Amino acid sequence: MQPDPIFIDHQGQRTLIKWHRARRKASDAEFTPTRILEAMRLGASVEVDLVVHADKGFAILHDLELDHGTTGSGLVCETSAETLRQLFLRGNDGEPIADRVMLLEDLCNLLAANPAHPDALLQLDYKEDLSRLSPAVIANFAAAVSKVAHTMILSGGDSAAVASLAAATPGLRTGYDPTYVGVLDDLQTREDFSRFIATALKTAPEAAMIYLDYELILAADAAGVDLIGAAHADNRRVDAWTIRSITPVMLAKVRRLLDLCVDQITTDDPEGLLLALAEGAA
Repeated sequence: MQPDPIFIDHQGQRTLIKWHRARRKASDAEFTPTRILEAMRLGASVEVDLVVHADKGFAILHDLELDHGTTGSGLVCETSAETLRQLFLRGNDGEPIADRVMLLEDLCNLLAANPAHPDALLQLDYKEDLSRLSPAVIANFAAAVSKVAHTMILSGGDSAAVASLAAATPGLRTGYDPTYVGVLDDLQTREDFSRFIATALKTAPEAAMIYLDYELILAADAAGVDLIGAAHADNRRVDAWTIRSITPVMLAKVRRLLDLCVDQITTDDPEGLLLALAEGAA
């Protein structure tokens, strides 16, 4: 029987496989409660995204607009909680599925009613910035998350936003993603890459996990800089995102990430990745 896609063992190092947008396999729809609960029951690492809605809470969605991922239209920030709960998610083919949009409190209530495996970790990836976090939004976040905070890690690209939410939510771990659009155009030399990771670690001193585009990690490696090693030296863990398609070229890149001792790999196809690596090792 094929093992559940939870981790990869490679040369004495265990690397977690993170279920990106709560997908176990490439054909899965995003953010379905069935897959989230399955991941948490198995002890997997799983990620969902957070976007602020009109009633100063959070929707479990990636996009700031509703049109692509749901049966709604318009901006999430202009849509009420009641309306969001009536919308259906769309599958990979764009067709509506049976699952509706969840709000953060819905997800947290679900997790509270279905206790997670001790090793499970749910990443809440905040997709916006500090300007969206009014006192009411922060209070609503804390009210929703506090009862299950020990099973979660909050991440985002705005370290101040992450810190503000975490400060109101005791027991919640945090992570930081310093990757930005066009980063590889700005980083060319060894000194550039070294300065980049040093700044990231300084910017988010409380972040337990540093989230880095896998292409950034490999570009730094080619330039002679070990970003993962630098993070490890500062007692941080590193997640490499996102492995989307499982091809021979991509598998070679994944194996290099494993050689570099990456702590976690984010992928849209956890099952496919684990199977391909196992077949390659056979």
